[in-house]
Amino acid sequence: MSSLLVEQFLNGIQLGVMLFLMAAGLTLIFGIMNFLNLAHGALYMMGAFFAATILEWSGSFLLAILLGLAASAALGIILDVVAFRRLYERSHFDQVLGTFALILFFNDLVVLLWGPEPRYMPVPDWLSGSIPLSGDGSYPIYRLLITGVGLGVAAALYVLIAHTRTGMLIRAGATNREMLSGLGTNVRHLSMLVFGLGSAMAGLAGMINGPLIAVQVGMGDAMLIVAFVVIVIGGIGSIAGAFVASIIVGIVDTLGRFLLPQWFGFTAGPALASMANYALMAAVLLARPQGLLGARRG
Repeated sequence: MSSLLVEQFLNGIQLGVMLFLMAAGLTLIFGIMNFLNLAHGALYMMGAFFAATILEWSGSFLLAILLGLAASAALGIILDVVAFRRLYERSHFDQVLGTFALILFFNDLVVLLWGPEPRYMPVPDWLSGSIPLSGDGSYPIYRLLITGVGLGVAAALYVLIAHTRTGMLIRAGATNREMLSGLGTNVRHLSMLVFGLGSAMAGLAGMINGPLIAVQVGMGDAMLIVAFVVIVIGGIGSIAGAFVASIIVGIVDTLGRFLLPQWFGFTAGPALASMANYALMAAVLLARPQGLLGARRG
C-alpha cells in the first residue's frame, strides 16, 4: 500500500504540473487582455495532433515536440490576429460565444484532417523504463520526465515574468492595459506574444500527455474545465497561484480517485472523487474569494 500511495502521489504532482501548463496560459491571457478564451482546450488538442502527426512522419519524439511547439505558438498568434482581436473590447458573453464557436470549429477540423479515430503516441524506447520505489513498486521514467518538463517550464516562466523587461510589460498590462498603451507600448504586439506563449504551453501539455492517453477529438474540453478550477483556486491573474493550485488540484484529484473508492465503496467513491476539486474550489472561495494568491479586488 505504501508504494501505491507514493506512486499515486507522484501521479498527482505529474498531473499538477501538466495542469499548470494549461492554467498559466489561460491566466496570462485573462489577466492581461481580460479575455475569456474557451478555445484554450482546443489548442491543447491541436498540440497533441501536431506532435502525433510529426512523430508518424519523422519517427523522432524530440522533433515532434519541437515542431509541435512552434506550430502551437504560430496557431495562437494566427488566432489572435484573425479572431481574438475583434473580441477584445466586447463583453465576456461575446467572448464566450466566439471562442466556444472555435471549439466546434477545431473539433470538426480535426475530424476533417485526421478522421474520427483516436491516434496513439508511443513512448520512445529511451523513456519506456521505470525506477524502483520502496517495496516492490516502480514508477515510469516518462511520467518523471513530464514532471521535470513542467517544473522547468514553471521556472522559466517565473524568470520571464519576474526578471525580464518583457515580463515587466506583461505584469504592467495585467495591472493597467490602457496606461501601458498610453506610455507607448504596442499592446497588440504584447498580446500576440502572450497568445503565442499561452498556446505553446497548452500545446506542450497536449503533446507530453499524448503518450499517456488517446489523442482524440474533444480531448481538451475536460482539461479546460479543470484548468479554470485551478485559476479560480489560485487567483485570477496570478502565475504563482496557478502553480500552487495546479499541484494541489492534481494531488487531490489523483489521491481522491485512488482512496475514496476504497473508503466509500466503488459506487459512491468515484462520484465523490469527481466532486473533490469542486468542493475544494468552493471552500477556497468561501475563505478567500480572490483565490489563494490572487490580488484582492475592489
